[in-house]
Amino acid sequence: MDMKNQTIDDREIAHFAKDSSHWWDPKGPFRPLHWITPSRMEYLRSQILPLFPIKGSSVLDVGCGGGLACEGMARLGANVTGIDADANAIRVAKDHAATQNLKITYLNGAAEDLVSAKKTYDIVLALEVIEHVSDPQAFVSLCSKLVKPGGVVVFSTLNRTWKSYALGIVAAEHILKWAPQGTHEWNKFIRPSELARMARHNDLTVTDLTGLVYNPLNHEFSLHARDVDVNYFMTATR
Repeated sequence: MDMKNQTIDDREIAHFAKDSSHWWDPKGPFRPLHWITPSRMEYLRSQILPLFPIKGSSVLDVGCGGGLACEGMARLGANVTGIDADANAIRVAKDHAATQNLKITYLNGAAEDLVSAKKTYDIVLALEVIEHVSDPQAFVSLCSKLVKPGGVVVFSTLNRTWKSYALGIVAAEHILKWAPQGTHEWNKFIRPSELARMARHNDLTVTDLTGLVYNPLNHEFSLHARDVDVNYFMTATR
């Protein structure tokens, strides 16, 4: 696949690639993604199932990493494709899926490659990835082109607020060491209003905005309809 494209940030890929072998370690550098997986899957089911069955649907996970969301969707019966520019992550994802007897198509490449190949899917997932691309507007455009008419695109990312800086970077990366330092750049975070505008400009209709909130008392993440100050999900249809 052609890796020369407009949305891949090589610095970001290099940052994640150095830890790719630890994608499935729940206590490793990607442990926050393991913590949010139950709430993430709850959200995906809540937004997709009212529209059409997940079982048998085609799903694309853009920036799939080691395959956490891919495996969750595959267990629900979807026909899943995961794509990531990190070749190491794709190898890890393939190996782990094999140990779970899950049939998932993994590709080392970028969304641009699939658009060029005229591929389309019922469901496109862009989870914790838009804050790592070089051109968010172009990335949303690619997601719109990859989803079938009537299909669903689900984004999740971090809001650009003082609270997200304090919790998502200072606390998570520097104090609590939940993620390696440099995982996030606050100026690349995207406000919900900005993401919604990008969606509208690319023929997507926003149907839901829901926050993801951390509770330090029980060390769990949960969905919150109104609190989008730090993490949030956005669903759009085409």
